[in-house]
Amino acid sequence: MAILCMLIYAYPHIMKRVAMLSKNLTQEISQLEANFCAALSDPTRLLILYALNEKPLNVTEIQNEIGASQPATSRHLKTLRERGLVEASRQGTVITYSLADKRLIQALDMLRAVMRDRLVQKANLMVEP
Repeated sequence: MAILCMLIYAYPHIMKRVAMLSKNLTQEISQLEANFCAALSDPTRLLILYALNEKPLNVTEIQNEIGASQPATSRHLKTLRERGLVEASRQGTVITYSLADKRLIQALDMLRAVMRDRLVQKANLMVEP
């Protein structure tokens, strides 16, 4: 009976702590998600991801593919690598980049489909009297 009384007394305190941990965990996950999505917020980085969807490339190949300078390409690759969107493998002096997960392109394609549908919907609203 004493254990039951202790649990009844402690329950609100335990639940408050669990709720606080849950809130902190939710905030932390949301921050990680925001950081991940921030890597997708630059057009050059999106072009890099689509280029890497075709095949692994080195910095020079990516630079030529997307038409950006070498320093800009390297800077964007660093961001993508830090966020876990691309992986780098070294062979001698050459670093080759590849997508960390092919589902990234599926996600980007889905976002494009949503944007396309929104644009069509807005265009239809403008045409309708």
